[in-house]
Amino acid sequence: MIKQLLFLVFSVCFTPLVLARPIVNVYTWANEIPMELIWQFEQETGIKVNLSTYDSNETMYTKLRANKTNIYDVVVPSTDFIERLLAQHLLTKLDMSKLPNIKNLDPMFQQNDYDPNNQHSIPLVWGSVGLYYNDRWVTNPPTSWRMLWDSRWRNQLMILDDIRSVFSVTLLSLGYDPNDENPQHIAAAYQDLLRLVPNIKLFGSYAIQSAIIDEDANLGMSWNGDIVKAFAENPHIRYLYPQDGFILWIDCLAIPAHAPHLNEAHQFINFLLKAQSGAAITLQQGYATPNLAGKQLLPLALQQNPVIFPSPEILKRGHIVHHSSEETLELYNQYWQQLKLAF
Repeated sequence: MIKQLLFLVFSVCFTPLVLARPIVNVYTWANEIPMELIWQFEQETGIKVNLSTYDSNETMYTKLRANKTNIYDVVVPSTDFIERLLAQHLLTKLDMSKLPNIKNLDPMFQQNDYDPNNQHSIPLVWGSVGLYYNDRWVTNPPTSWRMLWDSRWRNQLMILDDIRSVFSVTLLSLGYDPNDENPQHIAAAYQDLLRLVPNIKLFGSYAIQSAIIDEDANLGMSWNGDIVKAFAENPHIRYLYPQDGFILWIDCLAIPAHAPHLNEAHQFINFLLKAQSGAAITLQQGYATPNLAGKQLLPLALQQNPVIFPSPEILKRGHIVHHSSEETLELYNQYWQQLKLAF
């Protein structure tokens, strides 16, 4: 009887403490934030992280729009979707007094045109879309996107299964701005892609790294982080920044409108702004950290690796993809479906 009473007292006193444990609901790209950082944050703060993942900005965007009652506290959109979410008032303005580690951010990422003064988003990781090749099979690689249309590459190319990336580099190859919204220019890019179809061997999506390592396609377009990891397994892999320009992308931490755990969301973002967090993400993912203090913790070989951190001179040829109008996005989707049918 005494044991039962003690158990009852223990349950009444301590169950509310368990139930009251603070949480933060994070919705991000699969594998973008190392699990070691999630566990470390939980240990340091006592805040439980409920982690959900997505495979595209479109999936994240659709979910945020569909749910009238938001359940997420932190999301990680790319720059064009930061603009799209801002236009629809779906992001919360950040409280900079709760983000002291923002001091670690590289000055080049502190001013931007997709979210001036980082009022609603903080860069977490960045990278590029460029050309890759295997020097065991490709001895005279193309140095520009335009050269991919050469008939000698028939049935050899891997093209990213990513609408904006593919149309952006095609527009670049035609001498247009990658953010061009002129329907005639986009139609010209589509016609040009139809002419590229005979050279396409596969569209890369989930298994890009494996396809490159296993030499399923020895030439094409890729995200630079996949090349960094592929090179570790296959030293014949090379990456270059096309002379006619290339795509830069930035994934950013942001808090959705009406986030249920606002304080915990800021704590999570501030934790990922620590120097050690920035370094850990680059070490695991092969993508560049915008965290200058974190970059300085990396081995010198990584800091000087141009595949991860291109020089200022190379960056001059880079273009960030911006949000397009809904009409333009619909046009892209239409052409993309037709292109896939032609493949």
